[in-house]
Amino acid sequence: MDIAPSPIPSRTQYVLEAVKHGILTGRLRPGQPLVETELAAQFGVSKTPVREALKTLAGRGLVVMSEYKGATVRTVDTAMAHAVYDVRLLLEPEALRRTVTTRADLAGASAALERSAAAADPAGRSLANRDFHRALYLPCGNPLLAGILDELRDQAALVSAVAWQAVPSWEREADEHREILARALDGDADGAAAALHDHIASFVRRAFPDVAEVPERPDAAGGLAPGAARAAEAAP
Repeated sequence: MDIAPSPIPSRTQYVLEAVKHGILTGRLRPGQPLVETELAAQFGVSKTPVREALKTLAGRGLVVMSEYKGATVRTVDTAMAHAVYDVRLLLEPEALRRTVTTRADLAGASAALERSAAAADPAGRSLANRDFHRALYLPCGNPLLAGILDELRDQAALVSAVAWQAVPSWEREADEHREILARALDGDADGAAAALHDHIASFVRRAFPDVAEVPERPDAAGGLAPGAARAAEAAP
């Protein structure tokens, strides 16, 4: 007999969401210790919900648990960024292609763009950015595909938060978001997917120049994009 998972207690959920918000908005920095007694005092709870919240965040890739050092905010390095964004490049443009093909409602993406433009601080822009991307892939029609991308959301947001502190690129990315959405609203599934791929890939190249290779996007026929095809033809 299948047993439904137990819901997270409200106090644990409260601590979890508060700590996650601090991590994803940059208030809690990579490598920063997360001391159970301090967090318990800060949130007015016992250490038990704090400990459970930190374990859950460790499972989501935002916190590192060590027997000797305790819990710390996960440090972002090139290897992590490449792994997370490699999966996004493989899956997220295809999810958007399917969203556009099925003519799904994109009002959520439009609203997220407006919130990002009106945000008064980086935290607000970061949260709106996450909502924008989710609104593009969530209606793709494949719950498993959307679920995989959902599991990557927090780690991708952590990578972005660190990168934006070093290389602010909000305005450029906002322009790219508008182009992606415009193509999607026009019903151009291939064009929207290509614009999204280029958007993600260009972010990786700017923020993590040590990444050896960013996969080229496929064209509509399944081959390489024109620039990649020319490079392949010129290769020895």
